[in-house]
Amino acid sequence: MEYRYAIIGAGRQGLSAAYDLARFGSAKEILLCDLNLETAQEGAEKLRTLLSQDIFKPISLDAGNLNQLHNVLRGVDSAISAVPFTFNLGITHTAIECGTNLCDLGGHTETVRKQLALDKSSVTIVPDCGMGPGLNISLGVLAMSFVEKPINLFIWDGGLPLNPIPPWNYISTFNINGLTNEYEGPAWFIRDGKPTQVPCLSEVEELDFPAPLGRLQAAVTAGGLSTAPWTFAGKLQRLENKTLRYPGHWQTFQAFQQLGLFEQTPVKDFIPREIFHALLQPKISGDQVQDICVIRVRCEGESTGQNAVCTLDLCETYDKETGFTAMEKLTGWHASMVAILSAQKKLPEGAVPIEKALSGPMLMEEAKKREWTIKNNTLLEA
Repeated sequence: MEYRYAIIGAGRQGLSAAYDLARFGSAKEILLCDLNLETAQEGAEKLRTLLSQDIFKPISLDAGNLNQLHNVLRGVDSAISAVPFTFNLGITHTAIECGTNLCDLGGHTETVRKQLALDKSSVTIVPDCGMGPGLNISLGVLAMSFVEKPINLFIWDGGLPLNPIPPWNYISTFNINGLTNEYEGPAWFIRDGKPTQVPCLSEVEELDFPAPLGRLQAAVTAGGLSTAPWTFAGKLQRLENKTLRYPGHWQTFQAFQQLGLFEQTPVKDFIPREIFHALLQPKISGDQVQDICVIRVRCEGESTGQNAVCTLDLCETYDKETGFTAMEKLTGWHASMVAILSAQKKLPEGAVPIEKALSGPMLMEEAKKREWTIKNNTLLEA
């Protein structure tokens, strides 16, 4: 069976998702929708060249115009929203009206809550796909499946430059406002079985990874667990997610935070965050992004009456052949997995959080198709 898909937002992650849909989604047509028609046309041409398939249709679409959106989504099996989260609630309502399955790249937990309240729909709605939140949580669910009685789940993830350049040792792969929002917080974890607020940029720790990464530092950031702290409350004693960076990054951004540069309240007619972004963005951006992304999850619990620990590692790098960054692949391809499985009616109907949508075995099967190597170290301790 062949399916029709729509990508709303033909930017970096949107194109990566479309590429994956074309490879693995039995697609007969993929609509590339963007406010800028030229962006959609250029994206379609790039994908036609990469895949030698003429199934990509560029469309001019204002994601905030629900009449336009309705006309686009009618007859579409699954859609992926790759536009800012402010559009996602309207897109969700329209997708339900059109009978179209939908997943999105999320980024705002309160909006996700409103989407999940629409759980009586007859289509599948899965917010907050992508690398994190999204794939990081799916890997956590997979790790839990290897432990009979999961007790604690720890998740670390990060997108980093493959060749870091001082003093920043960081490169931006998404909107800088999203980065600041993640650093401003607060974050929600599970502590003692209950959802608990934790301040961002706190609890810095060090972890070692294989070359070329080596030793990295992790700190608390916001939003990476989406709704999982409430889903797993009472089921896990601890649930944590920290972001990985090269050493020194957190100390620098703690100083920026303490100086008030994340604030949006005007100071002498200037908004500190806007000045901060204007100065920092050029320093951490580039046309050619060669990056490396890593996710590590560790589930602690019990199996056959013994202490058990399952650690999973997934690493992805920039692809010279396609030009897709590691962040684009982990983000876009995870959303594509969900869109494909929704179209195939392999996921539950209704609005479903990502931690309930994609099972461990499903993730393993989809990861193999994409040649992702998930390193599994599961140990039983006497």
